[in-house]
Amino acid sequence: MTFMRDIESNAALESQPPVRELKIATYNVHGAVGIDGKFAPERIGGVLAEIDADIFALQEVPLGGSSAPNVLDILQRMTSLNAVEGPTLDTPARRYGNAVLTRFPVRGVRTLDLSFRSREPRGALDADIDCGGEVWRVVATHLGLASSERRAQVDQVLRSFDTPGMPVILLGDLNEWFVHGRTLRRLVTHFYRVPAPRTFPTRYPLFALDRIWVHPGERLMRVEVHRTPLSRIASDHYPLIAHFTSTA
Repeated sequence: MTFMRDIESNAALESQPPVRELKIATYNVHGAVGIDGKFAPERIGGVLAEIDADIFALQEVPLGGSSAPNVLDILQRMTSLNAVEGPTLDTPARRYGNAVLTRFPVRGVRTLDLSFRSREPRGALDADIDCGGEVWRVVATHLGLASSERRAQVDQVLRSFDTPGMPVILLGDLNEWFVHGRTLRRLVTHFYRVPAPRTFPTRYPLFALDRIWVHPGERLMRVEVHRTPLSRIASDHYPLIAHFTSTA
């Protein structure tokens, strides 16, 4: 099931200065629980401040509820960025899922339900972001643990793309452990494969679970992992950052 809404506000309709370079990051925040077992949203906010990206795609974000804190609200207050949520679990007691934080106006949002059979609910948060006069389509997701689940989810995401000419970036925790996995091969048919350094686990990174894909590929400038003393402890994933050129 897909839900869509348009976002219009006075701030969103203001003209923006041209942007020559975009810094976009993906970060699995692990529920704001660090590798020391402590729930500490302020550490996640500190990592975001270190990175200072134009757009953040976040996974495993607590979004509030009667028995759960709203970590996205905390991060939005700490960063003063625009926040968009994409819950994959949405009950009165607990809301949880993907989120986007950005310094730019958000023109529209779609959420895609990627849940597969009886496995953990999954989804994608699909946002149109006005980056200084050029709209980028940013799809933030967190795929499942089973290979069959990931293949079905990728096929569903790819079927949703219907915006020719608009730059598109797909990013998040793809949970693909194998470099030549079928999930990654399927994505190559639509996206440029951005280099994927190891991001998990932070104690000793062995796997490139966090990925960024872009179309068109010539927009990519460079990619890097954000490794600092704070990011090592704040989550079990390191943030992955990509720099892109903008034609606006």
